[in-house]
Amino acid sequence: MLKVRIIPTLLYKNFGLVKGISFDSWRRVGSALQTIMVYSMREVDELIFLDITATGEQRDPDFEVVDDLADDCFMPLTVGGGIQTIDHVRQLLMMGADKVAINTGAVRNPQLIKDIANRFGSQCAVVSIDYKTHANGVHEIFTHSGTRATGLSPVTFAQQAEEMGAGEILLTSIDRDGTMQGYEPDCLRQVSKSVSIPVIASGGAGNAEDMYLAIDRGKASAVAAASIFHFTEQTPLEMKHYLRGKNIPVRL
Repeated sequence: MLKVRIIPTLLYKNFGLVKGISFDSWRRVGSALQTIMVYSMREVDELIFLDITATGEQRDPDFEVVDDLADDCFMPLTVGGGIQTIDHVRQLLMMGADKVAINTGAVRNPQLIKDIANRFGSQCAVVSIDYKTHANGVHEIFTHSGTRATGLSPVTFAQQAEEMGAGEILLTSIDRDGTMQGYEPDCLRQVSKSVSIPVIASGGAGNAEDMYLAIDRGKASAVAAASIFHFTEQTPLEMKHYLRGKNIPVRL
């Protein structure tokens, strides 16, 4: 069995990192560079860096920022936000990104997934799926930082993304984002069982038990988190020790 990854997520907005609840990201939590340096010292498995305003502002990814951050990032780095073309991907990889996360761009143009996989390999193409759960239990994908409904099913789109060559799915519950009340289990389990590529659970982690449940019951291959590392004293290493105690394979 492949080792489960613990992946801190950095949300970037207007020159700094932010956190909020349900994609309402308003609270500043520090410098991206300083945070990356801390995670580098702690030898975390990977980092996800998302520029959450790039798409809404209809601008390109901030290549200069990624270039600066990558110099001090000594673990695999996934970069997302504003990626609409294969040239955007090429430039981000040149700046030091190892993978790219495409969200709105993938929904607008699923061919972009195939183009990335064909040009740079499936391992580079992370399809980010943000969804809300309606009162009737139906899960629906939202784009543009959770502001635009699409009518798309996360399960159906995840399957399509895999067929187009995606190497991973980053699945984020908008409703649970920033709440630290645990990952949303139903959609996570449905998506994980519907594809053969890794699914990264995102949105809602509050403690190590939440991560264990996402892996054991939700069948996630990796777990991403932000708030617990920003607002509590819990660390990725503590999460790993807990999971190891639950017989989950992790890298220590």
